[in-house]
Amino acid sequence: MKTRIAFLTLLICTTGFVTSTANAANQPELGRRSTQLLTVDGLQFKDLNQNGRLDPYEDWRLPIDQRVENLVTQLTLEEKAGLMMHGTAPADGLLGQSARGYDLLKAKEFIIEQRVNSFITRLALAPALFAEQNNALQTIAESSRLGIPITISSDPRNYAESIVGAGNAAAGFSIWPEPLGMAASGDAGIARQFGDMARQEYRAVGIHMALSPQADLFTEPRWTRGNGTFGDDPDLAGAMVRAYVEGFQHGDKGVTTDGVVTIVKHWVGYGASRDGFDGHNYYGRFSKLDEATLKLHIKPFEGAFAAKVGGVMPTYNILEGAQVNGKQIEQIGAGFSHELLTDLLRGKYAYDGLILSDWSISQDCNTACQTGNPPQLPKDIGMSWGVEKLSRVERFAKGINAGLDQFGGVSDSQAVLDAVKAGLIAESRLDQSARHILKIKFQLGLFENPYVDPADASAIVNARAFQLAAENAQHRSVVLLENHHSILPLKSKTKVYLDGIDRMTAEQYGLVVVDRPELAKVAIIKVAAPFEKLHPNHFFGSRQHEGDLAFKEGEAGYDKIAALSKRLPTIVLVYLDRPAILTEIKDKVAAIIGDFGANTTTLMAIVTGQVHPTGKLPFELPSSMSAVEAQSPALPHDSAQPLYPFGYGLKY
Repeated sequence: MKTRIAFLTLLICTTGFVTSTANAANQPELGRRSTQLLTVDGLQFKDLNQNGRLDPYEDWRLPIDQRVENLVTQLTLEEKAGLMMHGTAPADGLLGQSARGYDLLKAKEFIIEQRVNSFITRLALAPALFAEQNNALQTIAESSRLGIPITISSDPRNYAESIVGAGNAAAGFSIWPEPLGMAASGDAGIARQFGDMARQEYRAVGIHMALSPQADLFTEPRWTRGNGTFGDDPDLAGAMVRAYVEGFQHGDKGVTTDGVVTIVKHWVGYGASRDGFDGHNYYGRFSKLDEATLKLHIKPFEGAFAAKVGGVMPTYNILEGAQVNGKQIEQIGAGFSHELLTDLLRGKYAYDGLILSDWSISQDCNTACQTGNPPQLPKDIGMSWGVEKLSRVERFAKGINAGLDQFGGVSDSQAVLDAVKAGLIAESRLDQSARHILKIKFQLGLFENPYVDPADASAIVNARAFQLAAENAQHRSVVLLENHHSILPLKSKTKVYLDGIDRMTAEQYGLVVVDRPELAKVAIIKVAAPFEKLHPNHFFGSRQHEGDLAFKEGEAGYDKIAALSKRLPTIVLVYLDRPAILTEIKDKVAAIIGDFGANTTTLMAIVTGQVHPTGKLPFELPSSMSAVEAQSPALPHDSAQPLYPFGYGLKY
């Protein structure tokens, strides 16, 4: 079995060189299954298009831009359109998930017949098997007409929590605090270290693109996607986003051969969603900003631009009331907005990388999608906000002319072909997108070697060094909110009654666990921030945390806390995926600890004092729902008289 160091050396050695004086000493390793090799000047090259001669795009000695231009000239119209599709790697489970692997027959149809060579993977498999499955996709791609390798992307997969459509189960990857927890540490170095280690895990299994980070500002406390952000402060979020990108892309110079290209999202204003509802849903399609608050929401993206981020993903949302240069923008989803993509992103911010749409923006939103009656199923998912009355062909044309390079979740490019034939898009416009897409593949070194070693994957993913770093990050993410009478840390052999806490872990930290409250000196209860299921018949709404943030009578967590705290001192551990309102429990309990995806081991280390809490809130915790409803959805920490302000955190 090769060591992790050997694997990283292999990645470094696949770098393309820009000089024609290359020799055997800088010959990259050429990963192949069926492609024949060409020998020129004593060096080897892959004959990707099988024509028996060395084409410029196959020549790893040449500058990347020259290789890109040569390949673009060889693309057919159908291949250009196929490049612009970023499909879901097919599997037999929900939204491309599977316990076994890909549907390779279906994948071959997508890759060979439909000319698609970018896919999101939603598999959650053991590392070696995962690597084998991704190698299988590359083997199919190697047999295509031009041998263009697959770019494999992923939603985040290094956190304890996952939601369909927003993240993946970790399945063996190192487990870190969620981005909110990284922000709570106040240390951008943790975000950079996370990106660097996750980068190595991703590349080990054959993933090349991270559909992250979320640079969205969590300014609307009820918003359902806030746990994927770095909080609501523009400066803190910007520093964290920059560090995250630098970690994944392995530096601040852009995409590298041993890096993972990052797709910063969601451009822009997603965190100001009206009433906190999510843009995956018809009822959540609006954000509310003006020209001044739009600038605040752009600020974290500037951190990504400074790190030369490889890609940008527009938000689903329609920016209600937002202006660019004093003019209100068209009331359509950002993926179709010329003002947001071309005028602002490519124009003002001079961004020249990939623009990848969020998933399914070209799809219809039918009655089930709009109303939840009948209940919305996966087949009913569509987020074509503001362009619902356009035909599918017109939607593709509008998105491409606005500035999109790729369409997420789409494998059928016929609508693009039809748009070109109808004169709605110039073929030269497709060439521009092809350059952005192909450049990334060359930068990643995929044309030389897209394959990975399954044995290396097993050795690298969740290696001991990664576990220790993730554990340290979790420790530093925890926030102590209350500690009445200095009850914490608990002394060894304290008798405790547990609710929602693993007994074995508590005992490992020297606590004596009893089965009844009356036998204990202290109760410890683990709860999540309150939420409601306001849209149970909507596919995403049924899986998201919406509505009320307050612990109050009738809410399950509150009722447990109230009952226990009447009997004995109670320590509350609350998972803050949302800014919970703790007003009704603050003075009833002995201590409150907030976490952002920390495991039980971390929490028990804090409770027993083996680790001291140092985290600070990455957002404020409001005092009431009336204060939440009165605050601006677009401004950071602006509710009246917050119970705990932004940056709050106690120490022992």
